[in-house]
Amino acid sequence: MTRTLAITNQKGGVGKTTTCVNLAAALALTRRRVLLIDLDPQGNATMGSGVDKHEVEYSSCDVLLNEVDAAQAVMASEAAGFDVMPGNSDLTAAEVELLNAEDRQSRLRDALRPLRERYDFILIDCPPSLNMLTINALVAADAVFIPIQCEYYALEGLSALMDTIEQVRGAVNPELEIEGLLRTMFDARNNLANQVAEQLIEHFGDKVYRTIVPRNVRLAEAPSHGMPVLRYDKASRGALAYLALAGEMVRRDQDRRTGMAAETSAASTH
Repeated sequence: MTRTLAITNQKGGVGKTTTCVNLAAALALTRRRVLLIDLDPQGNATMGSGVDKHEVEYSSCDVLLNEVDAAQAVMASEAAGFDVMPGNSDLTAAEVELLNAEDRQSRLRDALRPLRERYDFILIDCPPSLNMLTINALVAADAVFIPIQCEYYALEGLSALMDTIEQVRGAVNPELEIEGLLRTMFDARNNLANQVAEQLIEHFGDKVYRTIVPRNVRLAEAPSHGMPVLRYDKASRGALAYLALAGEMVRRDQDRRTGMAAETSAASTH
């Protein structure tokens, strides 16, 4: 059963794209079949996965505009170890065109249906804003994964995202849930960071992943080499953190499936 996750936070600079690329690479190392979809016009997830955003034949823009099938826009990244549906600046035009389209909110979900059975995880890198591209990701997703930097304005920005998730759930995707929150760029020596981390756990409980991604120079350097940190420096603290995150996500996914199977079994006996 495929798990599609929208990786989003409308606040920029929280490690969203870094998380998308490195989580995809870490999941691929656990022998999961992974597709990364870049919906950010900046195309950073594409470049960080070893794909030149300027040289792609088709992109997620073409898929959203119904110009090609999703499968035609997917390419394998040998540098990263997973498949990529690239994104680039064309997505800015796609967002404008989608505003007047009839099925504007569900284009991505409809396009991905034939692809879902090919993958264990589909990760969607969203732009740092709550626009039509992000809405498409939320409608296509099973759950939302939120990287968050533990700083003063973190919780304030989170409330707006939660409101949007509720609206999408109420209007078009009732099954949408919160997969979890990931504390990124974390400095344990910072008192404020520790206070915000405690507040997150207080508000969201076990939705906050136990894995914490530290500030790490190797994580910042890897994108310039067009590869995930796991390929750039697999012994770095950043690489080890994303391996731990993938392990935690896989365990949670297995627990969720076990729980669903138990519920189904219980229902069938009544």
